[in-house]
Amino acid sequence: MYRNLEVWKKAYQFGLLVYKYTDDFPSKEIYGMTSQIRRSATSIAVNIAEGYSRKSDNELRRFLLIARGSASETETWLMFAKDLGYIDSTKAEELFQLINEVKALLFGFLKTIK
Repeated sequence: MYRNLEVWKKAYQFGLLVYKYTDDFPSKEIYGMTSQIRRSATSIAVNIAEGYSRKSDNELRRFLLIARGSASETETWLMFAKDLGYIDSTKAEELFQLINEVKALLFGFLKTIK
């Protein structure tokens, strides 16, 4: 089951934390940056789950690559948010550290798939 995968657990934790930390973003960004960050952050765990549930190595690989792309997208959005002062440095660094763990786990998981 995908919920037993360490990479999914970390990605899920990351998505929850992103939701929590983006609550304080400016209201003018609710349909802009806030929405984009939340979508890309939750897409990571969602794509891992969907790929794992397909029961095909090719499909799993495809969805893990999508998850990896979403991780990089989210990281970039968070850089914008930090530089614009929407998120403080401590929270941003916590998120950057967690997304790097997720990306490393995704990379390792992808290496195990033929």
